[in-house]
Amino acid sequence: MHLGAFSISLAVKDLQTSRDFYEKLGFTVYAGQQEKNYLIMKNGNALVGLFQGMFEKNILTFNPGWDENASPLASFDDVRVIQKDLKSKGVALATEADETTSGPASFVVIDPDGNPVLIDQHV
Repeated sequence: MHLGAFSISLAVKDLQTSRDFYEKLGFTVYAGQQEKNYLIMKNGNALVGLFQGMFEKNILTFNPGWDENASPLASFDDVRVIQKDLKSKGVALATEADETTSGPASFVVIDPDGNPVLIDQHV
């Protein structure tokens, strides 16, 4: 199973304060819009999403079909295939992708410690 690019999406209290902190660690703004309360920060292959007021918990995020530069991959496991595989293994889903569709879709599973894991396909 190939989950694609990995990032962590952080629920931050103050976007500017978090941006300043991650810039000190060598991250630069890669995507997002500060006026819309989110930024994607990048340092090499590491991606950290900063989201103010959008969700309560930090989220582990995987993007099937993308590499860490948001470039499409030539081949990848579709989000619906990943979802079916996890369901066949008895993994409970918090949200599900519509398996009758194609293209962009997402689903969420919760790990044993309560951490949301978002599988979010954009292609």
